[in-house]
Parts: sequence; C-alpha cells; structure tokens
Amino acid sequence: MDISSSFHDPALCRALLERLSGEIEALGRPVRFMEVCGTHTVSLFQSGLRSLLPQGLEHLSGPGCPVCVTHDAEVAAFIRAAEKPGVIVATFGDLLRVPGPDGRSLKNAMAEGARVEVVYSPLDAVRIASEHPSDTVVFPSVGFETTAPVIAGALMAARRAGLSNFCIVPCNKLVPPAMRALLDGEDGRKRIDAFLLPGHVAVVLGLEPFRFLAREYGRPAVVGGFEPADILSALCLMVGMLREGKPAVGNTYIRAVHEEGSPQARHVMETVFSVADARWRGLGLIPDSGLALRGEWRDFDAMEKLGLELEETKPIPGCRCGDILRGVLTPEKCPLFGRVCTPQNPTGPCMVSTEGSCAAWYRYRGM
Repeated sequence: MDISSSFHDPALCRALLERLSGEIEALGRPVRFMEVCGTHTVSLFQSGLRSLLPQGLEHLSGPGCPVCVTHDAEVAAFIRAAEKPGVIVATFGDLLRVPGPDGRSLKNAMAEGARVEVVYSPLDAVRIASEHPSDTVVFPSVGFETTAPVIAGALMAARRAGLSNFCIVPCNKLVPPAMRALLDGEDGRKRIDAFLLPGHVAVVLGLEPFRFLAREYGRPAVVGGFEPADILSALCLMVGMLREGKPAVGNTYIRAVHEEGSPQARHVMETVFSVADARWRGLGLIPDSGLALRGEWRDFDAMEKLGLELEETKPIPGCRCGDILRGVLTPEKCPLFGRVCTPQNPTGPCMVSTEGSCAAWYRYRGM
C-alpha cells in the first residue's frame, strides 16, 4: 500500500472518527472549527467527511479560496485591462467567469472581443509575452503565499529575458492577517473555536506566523494535509487541545510541512514583493494582508503601466459570498443558492471556483 492509499484506509479513518467522537464527548461542548484553504473545503465534501463528523463538531469554511476572496474592485480592474487596445490578459481559468460588480466577467469581455488567454502557470504568461512583443501581456496575480513565490519567479524570468511588455495586477493575499481579522470581527471569537490551518500555505510559511492564534486568542490551530486521515488526525489533535485547555499550533502534516517552512520560497517572494494593505471580499480592507511590487519591480505593475485604479464598487446584488467567506452563513442559507446561482450560471465567485464553498456544497451536497 502506498502512502497516499494509507491515508484513505477505511479502518484507519473509522478509528480516527471514533477517537474524534470520544474527544468531543470528553470536552462536553460543541466545537466550531474553520478551515481557510480551498483544497480542504473540497476534500471535506468530496471524501464525505463533512457528513461523517461527530455530533457537536461543526465545520465552517473560511476565506481560503483565492478566487473567492479577490475583491470586486480587483475583478473590475482585470476587465478594464482586457478592454484596452494592444493588451492580452493571461489568466488562471477560475478567474475567467468571476463576475465583476456589474455582473460582467473576463469571459464576457472575451466574447466582446477582448484578448484573454487561459494559462496554467505564470510562466505561460511570460511565454505569451515573448511571442507577442508588440502587445502588453497582463497577468492577474491572485492567490496566497503558495502562489506568490511562483509569480515572483516568473517576474524574475521576464526580467532576465528583457520582456518589458509583461506585467501583473498585484492582488496576492496573506492568510495570517485575514485570520486575525476574522477573530477581531463581529462575533468572530464566538463563532470560531479552532482552525484547521492550510497545508499548502504552511509549506511556505512554516508554523511561526500562526502562533498568535493560540498565544493571543486562545485558539488551537493545526496544520493538516488533504487526505481523509490527514484531516481527521488534525481534528483529533485540535479537539484534544481544547479538552486539555492547552491551545497551541500543531502540525499533523509533517511529511510536507516543516517548522521553518521554506526559506527559499519566502526569499524569492520577498525579493519581488513587499507587504501592503489589501482588500478582501467579505472582510474589506485589512492592513498588511497583501503584497505589492517593490520599488525596483514596479515597472512590472500593470496598474501603473495601464493607468488602472481600484475604484469603489457596489456589491453584486443578492450575493452572500462575503458572509460565507467569514463563516457567518453556509451556502444553502443564501437565497440565491441553487436557484438563481448555480455552477452553470454563477452569481458570485464562491460558486465559480472549484475551491469555492458554494460550488463544493452544490456538487457534493448529497454526500
């Protein structure tokens, strides 16, 4: 049996579920845990784990989907860039159908004649720039600490190749400040008892950036992998910390996540980017929660190159994605869910992205 199969082993998962149920019973009160990773969102639903969680353990899905947390004003900027003459927008596929504040998306702009290419890596966008030297190629730079080093590496590659026609719209977000904002927000401390920490982000950051959750807020936080046994192991440790009254930051994903994270990845990211304030869907403007290009890299900033601004926008009428990303609302309680808003005709980004809570809830709700 390979290591991946072992984390799907039914006997192991049953044993962990029994242990988790025992921990909840010993604690003697309900627990609400929040995950802040789109891959965890999908894994919990796809594996059927969400429906198997013991009574008293409630799952909240937080702002862990990179497309979902991208602000309306940022989406509007991507669309305005695509509409400019001589511009090619090279984007991840999930962004293509995200509605802007007026309901239009990059896909709509594409249908109206804008030049939009779907790419699987920022390096694909660099290649497009080299193949179209007379055009400006714009890459919407979204995502968390996981993708930021890759995007920084693409900018380094563009500089080495002398590609002055390549640029990005810098919209990357940082996860730990958003978690602080969640707990500082309205009823945040009442709603969230513990966190399942994002494995991919922790590969880059390590554990230290999350320790404030236990130290300042008394919330256990455990890094978990993405297989069923990974998640159950993390939940067992998390509830055990609550039962013992000893909140800490733990790690059950030791085969991938190390205490110090990846210094090399952080070095690449920090060479190109500096910390900046950022807008989040549902959470608003959070200080020091985003990444901006450093001064020596600002010739790659599409906002400056194309004269774009993040303008004030009105929220999408009826869309409750912001509440869902804060864990205030579950998707099925949104009046649009499954009626007006479906994966085929999404009203908001949580139904667009494969990592969005609404899309996962819609697809796997029978499991």
